[in-house]
Amino acid sequence: MVESIVGNLAARVAALERRLDAVDSATPVAPPPRVPDDSGAAADPETFWALNGLRSRAEDHSAVLFTGAVTLPGAQTYQWQQSADADALLAADWDSAAEPLSALGHPVRLAVLRQVLVGRRTTAEIGALDQLGTTGQLYHHLRQLTAAGWLRSSGRGRYEVPATRVVPLLVILAASRP
Repeated sequence: MVESIVGNLAARVAALERRLDAVDSATPVAPPPRVPDDSGAAADPETFWALNGLRSRAEDHSAVLFTGAVTLPGAQTYQWQQSADADALLAADWDSAAEPLSALGHPVRLAVLRQVLVGRRTTAEIGALDQLGTTGQLYHHLRQLTAAGWLRSSGRGRYEVPATRVVPLLVILAASRP
């Protein structure tokens, strides 16, 4: 019983921390996604314009789509769209997804990615943040993110998130929210 109460409190604290992080970063907490009913009827065109467009292109196939247009604090703008056949995704070998997803599974690496996206791109700028640990630990995390393709060295201790990874990274973060 005590474990249940502690677990419930931990979940509530985690939810509050996520909300505070959203307020601190001036990012509004998005409302929960709306889902069309499963009757097979066309979804409301105003709300589900991307879904309806995907359905019209996919015809008889199952498909997934992610897309985004992002302007970061440094005024860099990224636009990205990717779709995939759902049956092919389900049939594919998922082992190749383990390394990139694992690289995102550490709070320090997520903090590093956030810092790079908001404009702190040098090892010195990133390392100046207290929560990132020692220089050796920072380099370990930078290597993990670079090996998984989430970061790229742009020379002389500078890092960037490759343009083709900005929107997918934000999609993964959005999808991970409860």
